[in-house]
Amino acid sequence: MNILDCTLRDGGYYNDWNFPIDLIERYLAAITTAGVPVVEVGFRSLTNSGFKGPCAFSRDEFLDSLDIPDHVSIGVMVNGSELVGPLEQSKVLEKLFPRSADASAVGLVRIACHMSEFEACLPATKWLKGKGYKVGMNLMQVADRGKDELISLAKRATEYPIDVLYFADSLGSMGPEQTAEIVHWFREGWSGAMGIHTHDNMGRALQNTLRAYDEGVSWLDTTVTGMGRGPGNAKTEELLIEAMDRGESSGDLVPLMKLIREYFDPLRLRCGWGKNFYYYLAGKYGIHPTYIQSVLGDSRYKEEEIFSLLEYLKDKDAKSYSSGFLQSARLSYPTSPKGTWSPRSIFPNRDVLILGTGPSLREHRVAIQNYIQCRRPVVLALNTQSEIESRLIDFRIACHPLRLLADFEMYKELSNPLITPLSMLPEKIQSAFTGMEVLDFGVDVQKNTFQFFDTYCVIPSPLVFAYAIAIATSGHANKITLAGFDGYGPVDPRTTEMQLTLDAYKKAEFSIPILAITPSCYHIDKESVYAC
Repeated sequence: MNILDCTLRDGGYYNDWNFPIDLIERYLAAITTAGVPVVEVGFRSLTNSGFKGPCAFSRDEFLDSLDIPDHVSIGVMVNGSELVGPLEQSKVLEKLFPRSADASAVGLVRIACHMSEFEACLPATKWLKGKGYKVGMNLMQVADRGKDELISLAKRATEYPIDVLYFADSLGSMGPEQTAEIVHWFREGWSGAMGIHTHDNMGRALQNTLRAYDEGVSWLDTTVTGMGRGPGNAKTEELLIEAMDRGESSGDLVPLMKLIREYFDPLRLRCGWGKNFYYYLAGKYGIHPTYIQSVLGDSRYKEEEIFSLLEYLKDKDAKSYSSGFLQSARLSYPTSPKGTWSPRSIFPNRDVLILGTGPSLREHRVAIQNYIQCRRPVVLALNTQSEIESRLIDFRIACHPLRLLADFEMYKELSNPLITPLSMLPEKIQSAFTGMEVLDFGVDVQKNTFQFFDTYCVIPSPLVFAYAIAIATSGHANKITLAGFDGYGPVDPRTTEMQLTLDAYKKAEFSIPILAITPSCYHIDKESVYAC
């Protein structure tokens, strides 16, 4: 049983591969004492975009500076995408591996590639072997590939000097039976050493790893506490216990357990890896786990929006992660801007009060309700806000398809008319609002842009607040007053997005005055609701 711990490589997706040097050395000592024979210290990469720590590059000079135990083999991983780009492959490899294996701390190089990259990456194995490295090929996203394709690929691999052929359950969707089946298919074309890399979306990482081992797979990937992209991987400490129970290992786990308690457990609480309901669904639907990792780390997404996003992604090809695709899912609407209702029938020369969701809305609830009854503004409540009595609210405003889908049952319980871009929304959402009083005002999202038309608007972000002030402006309102727009704190991305929206609105042609009558961190005019 060759356990390969890749914590510093796969775990780096959570901390930008920026592990402290003293921690790396302590980890290497603990993992070796625990009986792990191979450690993958990180990527070997030429891509330099944004700050990343040393384990994103694993340069020889960096490895030379470490105190590496004698009885551990050091590995690095290369992304196949770097080997199939515009640069000649040999030139890329010369830059990545300027030293031969006998002059480097690295003994093992694994190439991680998609099926579409496999053929083009194969020549790199000869180049690396010529430099004296042990070579592994790590095939990603094999779960939805057929028997004939995998047998053919395995046979092709035999023509190259590959020491171990890995396959990865990249989306965490596999079970033990499928794992065993894939091993058998590979075995019809490949007789050499095999390895497996599992993800824990559905809580099966260790189970699948052990099943692969029972079927003859000898190289087993793990990470300490499962630290890895998305929900993480099979846990090193758990596999070591299983190995000891099978008589395959006899290491001392105490230093590793102490390191977990002092470093990895606190880091996990901050970063949040580990399986949960959303990762389970992502595995079930074949959605790349980085989508979940991204939205869980983004305070703009509430629980119902994450669930609705998964419902949206399951009908798309979301097996590969794209930040642009995630952004488009949040920003875009399925049709061009259009609407059938004009706010000019309601808003001309009226003051408008928009109700947010901040804690000041509850704290000053009585004063706000007195303000409404005294001043008689047009009152707009964002989404399903319920602190202010429903009878005092004229309209509810919502525009985000995912949020509408998540909240439509609540809207059915509310008596207020809803303003939303109904005719632009998917048929599934339109049908859900049948029988309700809905005013159809269209919307488009264009960065840094506010434009106001009779039956639709253009706004710079999908914030319902941006939609609400655009409706008031398109309707020729006199003034916009805000209550319950406290802000989310200076480092929260929601605060930044709101302030950018307000700044863009101030610069827009035909914008009207905005002021807050409850506490707010935003750079806008303020008055007190108690003096109104």
